[in-house]
Amino acid sequence: MADDAEKTEEPTSKKIEDAREEGNVPKSQDASGVITLFVAILAFLMLFPFMSRHVEFLSKYYFSLIGMPIDRLLVVDITIVTVREIFFIILPVSLAVAIAGVIAALAQFGFLFTTKAIMPDFKKIDPIKGMKNLISLKKLIEGIKVTFKSFTTLGVGFVFFFLFIFELPTVALFGLGDQLEWLRDKAIILALVMLLIIFIFAIIDIVIVRKQYFDGLKMSKQEVKDEMKNMEGDPLVKSKIRQIQMQASRKRMMAAVPEADVVITNPTHYAVAIKYEEKQGSAPIVVAKGMDNIALQIKKIARENKVHIVQNPSLARSLYAEVEIDKQIPETLFAAVAEVLAYVYKMDRTKNR
Repeated sequence: MADDAEKTEEPTSKKIEDAREEGNVPKSQDASGVITLFVAILAFLMLFPFMSRHVEFLSKYYFSLIGMPIDRLLVVDITIVTVREIFFIILPVSLAVAIAGVIAALAQFGFLFTTKAIMPDFKKIDPIKGMKNLISLKKLIEGIKVTFKSFTTLGVGFVFFFLFIFELPTVALFGLGDQLEWLRDKAIILALVMLLIIFIFAIIDIVIVRKQYFDGLKMSKQEVKDEMKNMEGDPLVKSKIRQIQMQASRKRMMAAVPEADVVITNPTHYAVAIKYEEKQGSAPIVVAKGMDNIALQIKKIARENKVHIVQNPSLARSLYAEVEIDKQIPETLFAAVAEVLAYVYKMDRTKNR
């Protein structure tokens, strides 16, 4: 029992699918961050001319206000122009980042729509369990990981940013357009450096997340057995169903014995009931068969209904082994069965005289 309680078995496909339906999927935040940052850089490069035009317009607009008296209308106008231009500058990149977030999710676990993950669970607001989760070893490790990744990424980024500061006295002498280009180039360098660091962390994080995910879904031997029972049906129930089906089939078979022309026996172990429809022109059909107790029942019903019983051990065994119920006899047994039927018909004609 101790072995059954241990989660030693890999999760089944049904276990994984059930977890997916509940919104439980392996998701690496670092991987999403890499894709999002990459798309943001790409969008920034493609949209930089558009964004720089709005920055230049905003700069010229502010310079045009020098010396103008400030009143309510001017403040309103400054606010409207500033909000509008910032909106145009930020919106394209924001949309690209939002789309990147969706792509990152689809790349990791495909399309998934479920409401179970957002359904209220009052167990989650249990203060005792909340405190346990807050101070758990897993949370501590996650905190250390986030702290380490953040300090590493920001530290390397700060080093490059600090190096760029030394260029500011020279850049201050550039025109606005050149300053924007310098800012673009340095921003790209800084973003690519940080992207490389996050990419390395993402690869490590994907491996760890997927391992933790599948370890968390591992099953005990008993859980695997229970799942197989649920999927394939309880063996006891299936056995009961088969028993009922066999009883029903046996009743139908026994009901067909009175209509048979002859019952061929072993004489004790086998009994096969044959029916021949001469008008239909088809081969004789086995309407019932059985061995031991069932054979005794077939012979009993045959006697009660005055159906001929003929002993032919070899033919009885062959019919029992080769022909299913309600199936025609094969050509290899035609002659032997025809001989028995001829004997039966001869006996009937003799009685009728």
